Amino acid sequence: MPNKQSRFLIDTYFAAFNAGDTKKMESLVTEDLVHDVNQGERRVGKDKFWSFNVHMSRCYKERLSDIVLLVTEDGTRAAAEFVVHGTYIDTDEGLPEAQGQTYTLPAGSFFEIRDGKIARITTYYNLQNWIDQVKGEA
Repeated sequence: MPNKQSRFLIDTYFAAFNAGDTKKMESLVTEDLVHDVNQGERRVGKDKFWSFNVHMSRCYKERLSDIVLLVTEDGTRAAAEFVVHGTYIDTDEGLPEAQGQTYTLPAGSFFEIRDGKIARITTYYNLQNWIDQVKGEA
C-alpha cells in the first residue's frame, strides 16, 4: 500500500505543477523539505520552496508530459522522467534575455517521501541544451 500512496502523492504533485497550482504543490511537501535544483543551491524548508515557485512562475510557463514514474516498493523513494514544454517569459538573472522563447527539454526528478509528504525533490536537466534553445542555437 505505501507504494500506491506515494505514487498518488507524486501524481498529484505533477498534476498541480501542470495546473500552475503552487499552493497545492506546497501542501504536498514537508516543512523541512530539501529541494535540490539543477545546477543551483540546495534550498531547505517549505518557505524556500515557496520563494522558488514564485520566481519560477515569474520567469517560466511550463508543462510536463510523457511522465514515467517509478516508486520503490516501500514507497519511500520515487523517480520520474518527463519532458518539459516551456515558454521563457521573463529574464532570469544570469541567463539569456527572455523574449517568449519556447523550449522542449528532457528532465528528471528524484523524490524522498516521509509520513505521506514529499521530503526531498532533486531535479536534473541539461542547462546548456536549454540555453541553446532559448538562444535559437539548438
